[in-house]
Amino acid sequence: METKNIMIVGVGGQGSLLASKLLGHLLLTQGYDVKVSEVHGMSQRGGSVVTYVRYGDHVYSPVIDLGEADCIVSFEALEAARMLPYLKEGGVIVTNTQQIDPMPVITGAAVYPEGIIDQMKATGAKIDALDCLSLAEEAGSTKAVNVVLLGRLSHYFDFTEEEWMASLEAIVPERFIEMNKKAFALGKNA
Repeated sequence: METKNIMIVGVGGQGSLLASKLLGHLLLTQGYDVKVSEVHGMSQRGGSVVTYVRYGDHVYSPVIDLGEADCIVSFEALEAARMLPYLKEGGVIVTNTQQIDPMPVITGAAVYPEGIIDQMKATGAKIDALDCLSLAEEAGSTKAVNVVLLGRLSHYFDFTEEEWMASLEAIVPERFIEMNKKAFALGKNA
């Protein structure tokens, strides 16, 4: 199997690292060679966080270059737009529609772009956008956005829901499992 590339992008504190750990676990249990690499910006100050997940028969590097991502999973709309050059032709962006103002917007030095989802669609990219924050709240916690996104991402894999749940149970602390199962189902069925 050729190597597949997934980028998980967001803002510090949104749970992108847990999402990449869960996805990496799932892929390992399916027998793939998996490499995961975390790239932190000013994550503790609300800056960008990017995680690369690469899998296949043999993966030699954890890094994804421009135009190589089969899928970009984004916790925030502007982060999805910033990473658009990494998406390969025929790839998909699974994104939360939530907007989190970056520091230049907060300080008044810039304005958050309007219609960012439509602008990405206008490039011809396949965009799967949904309000993950509302679904996470419905599941019981705004912190479940990451698992809502993974539920949505599951549409682009041939793994069973039971296989996803086994990885979720292996990675997520026991006291949060039921809430996260609900979040996954809400994302999957949205």
